[in-house]
Amino acid sequence: MINASLGIDIGGTRIKAALVSTTGEVLQRRLEPSADDPQRLVAIVRELATEFAPSVLGVSAPGLAAPDNRTIAWMRGRMEAVEGLDWRHALERDVWVLNDAHAATVSEAWIGAAAGAQHALLLTLGTGVGGGVIVHGQLLQGAIGRAGHLGHITLNESGPADIVGTPGSLEDAIGNHNIHQRTGGRFRSTADLLDAVSRGDEVATAAWRLSIESLAVGLASLLNVFDPELVVIGGGIAECGAALFDPLRAELDRLEWRPTGRATPLVPAALGEFAGAIGAARFAMLKTQQE
Repeated sequence: MINASLGIDIGGTRIKAALVSTTGEVLQRRLEPSADDPQRLVAIVRELATEFAPSVLGVSAPGLAAPDNRTIAWMRGRMEAVEGLDWRHALERDVWVLNDAHAATVSEAWIGAAAGAQHALLLTLGTGVGGGVIVHGQLLQGAIGRAGHLGHITLNESGPADIVGTPGSLEDAIGNHNIHQRTGGRFRSTADLLDAVSRGDEVATAAWRLSIESLAVGLASLLNVFDPELVVIGGGIAECGAALFDPLRAELDRLEWRPTGRATPLVPAALGEFAGAIGAARFAMLKTQQE
């Protein structure tokens, strides 16, 4: 019987832990500094699991989860310490492993902004662009874990290749990682850009308009592919609030195919920085119940 599930979300700078009841109540939370060393990561997770003593344990991290959800099978370029790390063997207990954006999607569909939805998209806008897809109430992981990497769709086939080789990607059109390049060296973050927009800076306004147009084009395509009930938008850029949502909705009024006349709702994510940990805990519950 599952009494409580511990979800641990491993990020580049911090590790988030959440002990969650089967009804979705977050019983305890914890933040710890992260590490890019397998032995240190295992030690931190072991300490948390010992302290919280959960019935089941889930871990989320960047990268592609293996089809059996026992390891992160692929993670290159950052946080390489998680790649191939066999948590079940290291901790000598059952551990279920999930991509971090997939975990956030699971949590938002369980007790967050998409609670109750059978079909939903989560788009995370931050340094890069991640996401996840819920279809018939289930997380779509795909054959090798690539499903839901919504930032790596092509908007411009002639554009430069992104980090995974996709030309002219959505991630490169809206992500924070290359905003300095996209604005001719003038701005280093979306926050800086929007501050200039608020002061009427013409270069900043044009750059932000182009970013919104690109995001709307990508979203319009994703809506046609997945036909969700709603789209949840999270990540640091989503914290811009109306500066993001108002022009994005206006662009989708122009671009979205609406055969029934209904606009797909765009809503901000609800669970914040612990979404991945909560989702990892929920995923572990579901996988344990299926065994």
